[in-house]
Amino acid sequence: MLTFVLLGRIAGKITRLKSLYLKSLNMRQEHQNWTSKLNIWLPLLFATVLVVGMIVGMRLQSEAPRVVDIQSSDSLSPNTQGKIEELLRYIEAKYVDEVDRDKLVDEAISSILKQLDPHSVYFTAEQLEDVSVQLEGNFNGIGVEFIIIDDTVTIVAPLAGGPAEAAGILAGDKVIQAKDSVIAGVGISSSGVIDLLSGEKGSKVTIGVLRGNEQKVRKFTLERDAIPVHSVDVAYMLDNKTGYIKINRFSANTYEEFMKGLEKLVEKDGMKDLVIDLRQNPGGYLQQATNILSQLFKQKDKLLVYTEGRSVHRSEYETTGRAFFDVRNIAVLIDEGSASASEILAGALQDHDRAYIIGRRSFGKGLVQEQYDLRDGSALRLTVARYYTPSGRSIQKPYDDREHYEEDFTERYESGELSGDGQVAILDSTQYYTSGGRVVYGGGGITPDVFVPLDTTLINEYYFQLRRQMPQFVFRYKKAHQKDFEYTSVASFKKNFTVNNALLENFIEYAADKPFVRPRV
Repeated sequence: MLTFVLLGRIAGKITRLKSLYLKSLNMRQEHQNWTSKLNIWLPLLFATVLVVGMIVGMRLQSEAPRVVDIQSSDSLSPNTQGKIEELLRYIEAKYVDEVDRDKLVDEAISSILKQLDPHSVYFTAEQLEDVSVQLEGNFNGIGVEFIIIDDTVTIVAPLAGGPAEAAGILAGDKVIQAKDSVIAGVGISSSGVIDLLSGEKGSKVTIGVLRGNEQKVRKFTLERDAIPVHSVDVAYMLDNKTGYIKINRFSANTYEEFMKGLEKLVEKDGMKDLVIDLRQNPGGYLQQATNILSQLFKQKDKLLVYTEGRSVHRSEYETTGRAFFDVRNIAVLIDEGSASASEILAGALQDHDRAYIIGRRSFGKGLVQEQYDLRDGSALRLTVARYYTPSGRSIQKPYDDREHYEEDFTERYESGELSGDGQVAILDSTQYYTSGGRVVYGGGGITPDVFVPLDTTLINEYYFQLRRQMPQFVFRYKKAHQKDFEYTSVASFKKNFTVNNALLENFIEYAADKPFVRPRV
């Protein structure tokens, strides 16, 4: 009996399983039918949604610009993030006239940086290229210095080691053709000449040249190359023991150029004492200045300068103790145009009583910038720290009043500081002490140990206009009086050539209303 009951239950379960199986088959068949229908209609459905989305998006774009946040920062409030982008989109969408977005962005960045300090700046890609030429120490061109005389490009000198010198270009050659275009007598500007003759390293340019009284045009095909921009103008002896080196900026090659000049003066000319001229030197790379300073101290680990900022830890620059030459007494010439790295060099020497600083109070730039390259080739040069001389003084002058900052030279002149009729301004009365116990001040540049008043002729407008014409006049005069310029040396020329009143009047007459620029390409 129990067996029949058990068999009955098993049969019942089998029946129910069969029913569920058949039901599942029916559902699967219905699902397959639905899937087949969906596969037919799905592309049409997607196309309909896409078209509707495009129409809605176009309407929304015409009514209000889309807000896109710039890269967020923890320090920005939610109301600040993306505001500039939002503003630009409104201007592009609704402003009455067409606008140049890139120009607006450049202006906006510059306006933001004006709220910081005078030396945090933004460079467009084009501006950055020009600035880099000065700091990197070379540019790409054919290697000539020229002037435009009577609407004709005239070579003043081929630069040593450049393509023009190698090809045989000579001083006095007249360039009348470039890239199959006539450039003489067409009113070409100096910038126009530079555009024609400059270019990528390795590229070629063909120029046509007239030499002397020749009638036939000489053709030269020149391959552009890197042309050095020297930061050390001259290195020569002032007397039998005193050398003189003039540094016009601190570029990537300054230390190397300085050492070459110093080596010649010491080993060939017997130099003992040194004059370093930093007048009108706007500065440049800090490391170049500290490298030079290490050559002027015999001691090792002597502090030269240190930098420190809100988010930048203190960094110290010290002497290496590996001075290659024995330099005894040092004098450094500075003026109101000596800034940044020039002030680092002068300040370190003054604080350690290693040199006499001679001239006028320096510019007063004690801020350190770092450059951040942007994706479009432009760059941000941002102040990240202040630098301090070994005694601890910051020589940065106040910049809260930007107009006052930019008119500093005029105010110095009008106060009599530059002429010696007024007192040298002390913008920070805090006293600092040199290694020898002398009192020095910061807050407004390096104050010299020996004051030399400004030659006011240099800022006379009439003299300034005349001075601009001098190279052209000398070039023409030398060519017309070639037999009078057969001198064997500079000393011979200085001794035997005199400027009389007739020559002076001739120059003044020539200089009237003739602008002059002497660039390099």
